[in-house]
Amino acid sequence: MDTQKKGDLYINGIGSSNGGQFDKVLINGRGSVNSDIDCNEFECNGLGTAKGNIRAEKVIVSGKSKMEGDVNSNEILVEGTAKINGNVEVEKLRISGQTSIGGWLKGEEIQMKGTLSVGGDCEAETFKGEAQFTIGGLLNADEVDIKIFWNCHVKEIGGRTIRVEYKESLVGNLLKPFTRHQLVTDLMEGDKIEVEYTKAKIIRGNDVKIGPNCQIGLIEYTGELTVDKSAEVGETRRV
Repeated sequence: MDTQKKGDLYINGIGSSNGGQFDKVLINGRGSVNSDIDCNEFECNGLGTAKGNIRAEKVIVSGKSKMEGDVNSNEILVEGTAKINGNVEVEKLRISGQTSIGGWLKGEEIQMKGTLSVGGDCEAETFKGEAQFTIGGLLNADEVDIKIFWNCHVKEIGGRTIRVEYKESLVGNLLKPFTRHQLVTDLMEGDKIEVEYTKAKIIRGNDVKIGPNCQIGLIEYTGELTVDKSAEVGETRRV
């Protein structure tokens, strides 16, 4: 058992350092860490770059951080801007700023109040929040509960319960005459589905409720189906 106390790495002002094992890594100015980091807490309040992989109990981004490798953490909190080129594995991800992930995202609990971009698949137990997001692959979560305030794109969505609502915003209201704010997806599949402001090629579910401002190509359902009079639906099938 390793009982040696780990030191801290602080970068204040402009500086750079090699990686390693630390208790806390703190970047307050303009700093970079040039190799892998293994620490209890990684915090960036300034403009920081991590050129290797990060393994940490907690990651906090209040400034602007670029992470060129993979990130593995129990908790990630983004209040500023985080760009992660690799994959992310996390128990709790909380976003109140902007987060971009080049690879896939796996988490237990994802909560958003900002913007999220994921290049690959996104897998979680819960995926919730008020957000604008783009997911290049499959969004798979036991519970999907989102309020969109801008155009959102995801290749496919799968879950037990899926709920999509539109939340008005000042910018969205100003641009409403010029653009149609929607969640756009090829396929949505779940047990209970309630959506509005959604454009989907196919929706499959048990109980399906289609709200206003929806454009759906095909709906396949086994239980109950409700369709708002303003929605556009090409075909429905009870299976």
